[in-house]
Amino acid sequence: MSAKKNQTIQTPLAKAKGLGSAHEGVHHWLMHKVTTLMNIPLVAWLLYTVFHLKEANYTEFTTYMAQPFHSIAAILFVMVTLYHMALELQVVYEDYISCRILRMFKVWGMKIFFFVLGVATIFTILSLGFTVTG
Repeated sequence: MSAKKNQTIQTPLAKAKGLGSAHEGVHHWLMHKVTTLMNIPLVAWLLYTVFHLKEANYTEFTTYMAQPFHSIAAILFVMVTLYHMALELQVVYEDYISCRILRMFKVWGMKIFFFVLGVATIFTILSLGFTVTG
């Protein structure tokens, strides 16, 4: 007769209540919904921009992106989309990686990657706006 691992006296309800002790689940869920809603007008702007500039040359594109509204919209799109992607991937990692140390490294690595990618992309968008002449 073999004893089961991780046997405790706790009821299933007590175990479930203990899982939310960090109080991060609601914040994660709310941020997921907020970023989803924020992406609706941002994706609409992106589609408009792509169709509006489909035959534009480099000068026309940089002039368009140098306008404050379009630069801000592009920066918001990058920030919101990368944050939304990080939230989604974190859920996947937490659900499917059972080793806590590996999961922690994957989540932190993914967050660092998206942060660096976001900074580089925002820098590129800003450099387009500041280098346009004429």
